[in-house]
Amino acid sequence: MSTNPNRRTIVAHGRLAMRELRLDAARRRLHGLQILSFEQLAVRLAGGFTRPIDDESLRTAIQTALPATPLGELDGIKLLPGMVDASADTLHKVWRSGIDLAARAHEHPRLDSIARLERAVLEQLPPGMVRPADLVTAALQRLGHAQTVLGPVEIVGITELSPIWRPLLAALTAHVEVSWIAGPRPVPDWLAATGVAIRRSDGRAPERHMVSAATSYHEAVEAIRWARALMASDGINPADIAIAAASTTEYDDHFLALRADANLDLHFVHGIKVTTTRDGQAAAALADILIRGFSQTRMRRLAALCGSETGPFQSLPQGWLRVLPADAPLASLSAWDRLLSRLTAADWPDGQNHTPTLRGIVDLLAKGHNAAAEIGGAFLTGRALAIWRKALLAGPSVSLDTTLADLKQDDGLEACVSPAWMPASALAASPRRYARLIGLNSSRWPRGISEDRLISDHIIPTAELDPLPIGAADRRDFETILATTEGEVTLSRARRDGEGRLLGRSALLRPVGHEIYIGRNAVPTHAFSETDRLMARPDEFAGDSQAASALTTWRNWHRKEITPHDGLVRADHPLLLDILARVQSASSLKLLLRSPLGFVWRYGMRLKMPESGSDPLVLDALAMGDLVHMTLDLALQGLEANGGLANAGNAAITAAIEAAAANVAGVWESQRAVPPPVIWRRTLDDARTLAERALTYRDEELADARSYGEVAFGGATPKTVADSPWNAAASVTIPETGFAIKGYIDRLDLSGDGTRALVRDYKTGRPPKTNISIDGGRELQRCLYAFAVKSLLGADVSISASLLYPRAEVDLQLADPEATLGALTGYLQSASTSLSAGHALIGPDTGGTYDDLAFALPANAGATYCKRKTPAATELLGDATLVWEAQ
Repeated sequence: MSTNPNRRTIVAHGRLAMRELRLDAARRRLHGLQILSFEQLAVRLAGGFTRPIDDESLRTAIQTALPATPLGELDGIKLLPGMVDASADTLHKVWRSGIDLAARAHEHPRLDSIARLERAVLEQLPPGMVRPADLVTAALQRLGHAQTVLGPVEIVGITELSPIWRPLLAALTAHVEVSWIAGPRPVPDWLAATGVAIRRSDGRAPERHMVSAATSYHEAVEAIRWARALMASDGINPADIAIAAASTTEYDDHFLALRADANLDLHFVHGIKVTTTRDGQAAAALADILIRGFSQTRMRRLAALCGSETGPFQSLPQGWLRVLPADAPLASLSAWDRLLSRLTAADWPDGQNHTPTLRGIVDLLAKGHNAAAEIGGAFLTGRALAIWRKALLAGPSVSLDTTLADLKQDDGLEACVSPAWMPASALAASPRRYARLIGLNSSRWPRGISEDRLISDHIIPTAELDPLPIGAADRRDFETILATTEGEVTLSRARRDGEGRLLGRSALLRPVGHEIYIGRNAVPTHAFSETDRLMARPDEFAGDSQAASALTTWRNWHRKEITPHDGLVRADHPLLLDILARVQSASSLKLLLRSPLGFVWRYGMRLKMPESGSDPLVLDALAMGDLVHMTLDLALQGLEANGGLANAGNAAITAAIEAAAANVAGVWESQRAVPPPVIWRRTLDDARTLAERALTYRDEELADARSYGEVAFGGATPKTVADSPWNAAASVTIPETGFAIKGYIDRLDLSGDGTRALVRDYKTGRPPKTNISIDGGRELQRCLYAFAVKSLLGADVSISASLLYPRAEVDLQLADPEATLGALTGYLQSASTSLSAGHALIGPDTGGTYDDLAFALPANAGATYCKRKTPAATELLGDATLVWEAQ
């Protein structure tokens, strides 16, 4: 090998320091200069095909070795999540400290276990990949080539060197010139005995500031403002700006969000979580469904993130997710099987049957996390697949979701031209002119010393296993940053944590000086984004049209009189006239009478309650009512097909209900959300009991009667193919109101001669304490359904309408349907006239416990807003409020 007279080597610590040194060397055209870590120096000197153990190869070897290697007292935990991380961390410490596990295995069973693991791991590593101790041995044998291979060696920006490298450093001084460029940094005591030339220089004297912020998030906000001000106002080069903390974990999410809001290329030196990227989210979506099981939400997320260009989803047509029932959780393989068994070509957007493809996807996912490698290869590609495989190496498949949450990757920004967010150790190794140190609270900087997870202090003292413990390293990094920063250092701490508890100051701050108190709502000197600027300038914000509108709305909500922000619109507004002209139902008319504002929101603006993202613990009252109604309808169809309800005995009714309940449960589970299994079984039992009470309740019997369930009228689409007593498409109009109505009658019994009819509406709740007619507009079904039956069957039919409460076995008869309809006609006329006049105002049901649209009202509307506005709204509504007092 020929000697290059310009050959020189610089040893640095950390990717950032090495990258910046290489950039500087390239700009200065320093040919022959090598910039390496000390481990890379040892590899370079050892020569041949020798290489160090990289982290990914080590984790792969540990993952392979753990299941097959007897580890003595560690056998009980070797397959638990986190064992791969703990093992890798322990082996790194052992290797860096120069401890010979094989020689010390007899000292303690734990050391014997770690020694066994080490042997098994070394057998799994690729050829040429060796431990640091082996690298040092090989390098010491080739020191004669040091002048040719390395040339003069300079060690830059390092305050400590692991014990395993120290013999090589000392031996190297006999062959090449070795300089330790300490600058103002502290120098370890052991260095004096090595013969290394130590070059010191005076420390910097940066301008220092000490500030306190409200919380850690506020610290991050102030840090971004500070960085933006330096670049925009002072013209500081972005590459000269650094924000650092002893531990970055608490602040990473804050800075990631603020970086996007500020449109600032803030480089994360330590990397960002893979789950903050689309590829990471795709891997996380797959892990979620393998670990936690099926659900429609998880399947939709997986389909959205995995894309349609590759993988199993690519052959499915666009819009295929429409085949999934909107309300069905699909939380089990059996639920998916039921769905797939009833899908036909007509259900798919392109008219072709893709059920086999979807079944193949479901069957593949059903294999679970034990087949994670196979499933990942089928669903993921490119970067997402690489993330998936890395997660499988880091821990067992059962903890994939946790492992993915901890993985990091480079953010793609260039460190040498961007302001940087980094650990304090990285800043200490690669100083910048302007630094802001955050998180200077007690127990956070410096951090407390913790024992190794596998080798406790009583087995090998922590000082031996880790010669520079984390607390001492934090103190040294702090001192180094203060001594090497040229321009300005700002020291920041939080006064309280996220839960409001007071936080103490770090002991490192005591000698620094006066602390500047920054209020949470203090006006910033320099805003970091448009949002921050508008919040800091109320006058400017007030001029924004959206802000002005919001402020006017807020003020109007707090006035006692009715304003346009309370539902007051111009008379004869086309939207109001349109929704009043539509065919109504008992539910829509009830809303019109009791909450005109809710009526406009629901039927005019199409507002609806947001869907819950989780399965219910219990069914709510509405869902329970639907379940009982479905059971009753199916049971009644079965009974009518086999002799009729009137002729059925209790045993036949019970059998019909059992069959119906089983059928309804299957349909419900495939289409709607269900509670946990134990509660679901109890709910089905309750539904069967209520259905049996409803069908066996007979206070009035009709001769040769025939019963109908869920009878459609007024144009409502029939729910079943069962016979109907009339033409369901025939119009039903309430005289003198202009309202046409439609709906479904829960149960209709007709006598054999067609002269009598019983109209029943089932209620699964508890009956009222007193007899009711309209009940303030809450109860319209009996009156409207009785009118619909008379309108469709003829005026000579005698009709009895009632509310049946099977839970209490109470049947409330409507005393005078004709008189009730007359009164209701007047109320509907008043409500229609009022709404046409533009009075879409609150009513007694607005903001109540069962108001699905309460989310669109001011917060706590029932206790504040509604009470404030009700007197003025009542006055404007006039006669439309009379129904609220009706019995």
